[in-house]
Amino acid sequence: MDRFSFLNAAHTAFFADLYDQYIENPDSVEPSWRSFFQGFDFGLAEYGSGFETLDVPRQDAAAATQPVSDYSGIPEKLQKEFKVLNLIEGYRTRGHLFTKTNPVRDRRIFTPSLALDNFGLSDADLNTVFDAGKEVGLQNATLSQIIDHLRKVYCQHIGIEYMYIRDPEVRKWIQNKLSANNNQPDFSADQKKNILGKLNDAVSFENFLHTKYVGQKRFSLEGGESLIPALDALIEAAADKGVEQFVMGMAHRGRLNVLANVFGKSTSDIFSEFDGKDYDDDALFDGDVKYHLGLTADKKTRNGKQININLAPNPSHLETVGAVIEGIARAKQDRHYADDFSKVLPIALHGDAAVAGQGIVYEIVQMAKLDGYKTGGTIHLVVNNQVGFTTNYLDARSSTYCTDVAKVTLSPVLHVNADDAEAVVHAMLFALDYRMEFGTDVFIDLLGYRKYGHNEGDEPRFTQPKLYKIIAKHKNPRDIYAEKLIADGVIGADYVSGLEKEYKAVMEENLEASRKKDLTIITPFMQNEWEGYAQADADEMLKKVNTTFSKDMLTDIAKVITELPTDKKFINKIQKLINDRKTMYFDTDKLDWAMAELLAYGSLLVEGYDVRMSGQDVERGTFSHRHAVVKVEDSEEEVILLNNLKDQKGKFHIYNSLLSEYGVVGFDYGYALASPKTLTIWEAQFGDFSNGAQIMLDQYISAAEDKWNNQNGLVMLLPHGYEGQGAEHSSARMERYLQLCANHNMYVADCTTPANFFHLLRRQMKTTFRKPLIVFTPKSLLRHPLVVSTVDEFANASFQEVLDDTAVDAEKVKTLVFVTGKFYYDLVAERENLKRDDVAFVRIEQLFPLPVEQLKAVIAKYPNADDYVWAQEEPRNMGAYSYMLMNFTEVKLRLAALKAYSAPAAGSYTRSKKRHAAAIAMVFDKNLFN
Repeated sequence: MDRFSFLNAAHTAFFADLYDQYIENPDSVEPSWRSFFQGFDFGLAEYGSGFETLDVPRQDAAAATQPVSDYSGIPEKLQKEFKVLNLIEGYRTRGHLFTKTNPVRDRRIFTPSLALDNFGLSDADLNTVFDAGKEVGLQNATLSQIIDHLRKVYCQHIGIEYMYIRDPEVRKWIQNKLSANNNQPDFSADQKKNILGKLNDAVSFENFLHTKYVGQKRFSLEGGESLIPALDALIEAAADKGVEQFVMGMAHRGRLNVLANVFGKSTSDIFSEFDGKDYDDDALFDGDVKYHLGLTADKKTRNGKQININLAPNPSHLETVGAVIEGIARAKQDRHYADDFSKVLPIALHGDAAVAGQGIVYEIVQMAKLDGYKTGGTIHLVVNNQVGFTTNYLDARSSTYCTDVAKVTLSPVLHVNADDAEAVVHAMLFALDYRMEFGTDVFIDLLGYRKYGHNEGDEPRFTQPKLYKIIAKHKNPRDIYAEKLIADGVIGADYVSGLEKEYKAVMEENLEASRKKDLTIITPFMQNEWEGYAQADADEMLKKVNTTFSKDMLTDIAKVITELPTDKKFINKIQKLINDRKTMYFDTDKLDWAMAELLAYGSLLVEGYDVRMSGQDVERGTFSHRHAVVKVEDSEEEVILLNNLKDQKGKFHIYNSLLSEYGVVGFDYGYALASPKTLTIWEAQFGDFSNGAQIMLDQYISAAEDKWNNQNGLVMLLPHGYEGQGAEHSSARMERYLQLCANHNMYVADCTTPANFFHLLRRQMKTTFRKPLIVFTPKSLLRHPLVVSTVDEFANASFQEVLDDTAVDAEKVKTLVFVTGKFYYDLVAERENLKRDDVAFVRIEQLFPLPVEQLKAVIAKYPNADDYVWAQEEPRNMGAYSYMLMNFTEVKLRLAALKAYSAPAAGSYTRSKKRHAAAIAMVFDKNLFN
């Protein structure tokens, strides 16, 4: 079909107006019109004398209604020029569908093809010279030469998708880059030998393990060995372009090979892990399987550049690590390269099934251009096996390619045949140039195969018998490349066997050395960022920490955060809110939750710590309490008062996140992992929304120190409390976090006073170790008249793990109630209503580690108590009840709580209120049971 057939129905006046619009701004017109006008200008320049019949003078309205239907005056040669331009765009747009990128089977057939007759051309035109060739940099080229160029650029071992990119300058840059040497590799003999050497390392490593550790899982790279020379070339070239730090995340496939042959991990240590030896330090560390471990290394490139490379540890949950490495990279950028993010390069390695199937990939990609999460462009590299565990790729996605998520951010994608090592390296260098030029993401789809099953003990022929017959006979990329180099006279016939022999000798030596060691040594990840921080057990975690802060300095902070700029206009509600804060600090001495939080941040900033907070709506706060960012009424200019402090040494960063939990928690975890001197906070919109990030909680936050020796100080603020808002806005699922608690892995707190929250946040930075901190934060208590603290309690107190009841005579108390969180204030109100003086409430502000000794001391103060109660507003199968039963056995606890329910709360406000009243009543009457 003629692409310009729409011209037959065009009105000349419309045509003229559109052409004027094109002249003024070519990108303002629809792409097909733009292509036509490009050809029109081209025709005027090249065929002016014969082009007069296409003149489009402006006409009156009546004449403009007559359609143009006769184009017989257009020279046939010019019509063909348009068709050749159309052909060129066809290759640019769809050439990737007709590449030779699959090393082990034929590609699917896509229609329409790039056959000449689909563009109104024929073999008779092949020897005709077309000036349209100038569009691809060819002068006086025949159609045959133009096609030859297009096939080399777009349809060989590299296919590229990029025409959906809207910026014409970016598209032009790509086209110019592709036209150089017809998008074909052009390496020197030494560079080719280096590629071959890295291929040999990859192949020989796998062969050695396959013979020495038969049947053991290693998740071999075989079928994708060209990844190793590609990563090697990337790191070397990036260092030459000024990159100083690399942060890589990848799954288990090929991980050991990358650790050994890219990061330089001692194969002796890898062999110890294969032999299953115990670790050199088992007190605070249980370890993980060998293909989950991370590594940090300082290296010098072949050109003498000093670089730092990091491979983040990861669980079996594919793609989770992608969010973590973005956070690590951003932390390094904020801390060391705030003016030039390009100096830190994130590299995300994916599997084909995972990158297409795991939703977190979409979340991460959506972060790529957001102020709070961008990292200056990530190179995404998919090791494409063309199969999942046992699932064929046609069952694994609806999209044409596994990389189609790249189109979300209009990122280019290069599809490369993994058997062509030079093409793979060439594509990787293109990707690097693109990232350094534009600071955005780029994807490489490394199309190979998986030599064995999902692991080395699996039988792939159960599910892909035809494919694995082909794979069994297929040569590895090293041997394919060696044959090419021998044929080209670059190396001799014995060159590869010499490389292989040399590599194997080193491996044998390291294996022998490994067998002499009794223990496995695990090198901590990013140890350079963690100097001065020691791991802590539960006893250390329970020790008091000095969190006092100068009252004068606190006042200086309060002055700044209670004064809006006088030269800017704010809405009345903001002005009143800020004025109220000023009153509470300087007049009434009754500081609320928001002031506690902001003062905590301010105090840390003055002391030199950075503060980063992100999450949904955190700038204002879900419940409109924080207002860390205020907007100028007329311009919406953002004003952050916490960045205007006197003698401020730290930086305050706060970002509203995209509507994601999994990806954002992963990012912020990574940020905290790389920046222990930053108070890194993620806040859930409502506490139970954090279950969208459950994999991060299970695999990283609760277990990373035990598995990988990684400390992390991420703070999670989870709004929690029963106020009749239904099943999804009441509970933060406290029971799930408490179930994850063990030994020394995290703090869990549920504070009831602003001052205690202030000191809790300060303690997080003032310790000499880092633990994740889970805080169940209030909603209604944000404005509760009793939930206030004095300035002196901020300046001179400390975090209190337990708050005893100071409003009762201990001698009169018969019922001693243990409670946590907002429910305490409901019980106090009922005690006053009933005028009871024989009931005392003990608030457990820190649930883990549980301060058992402090609780025992409190119990001893009530000699006449004989009724010990655990009270909670959650149903009995939720909340902290089961945790207390397991961990607090000093007294027998009577439960005052609702019966078990499947949903955390009722949808009916009336029913919720009735149930809540019943739970309260049970506290005061031991004969009541729900």
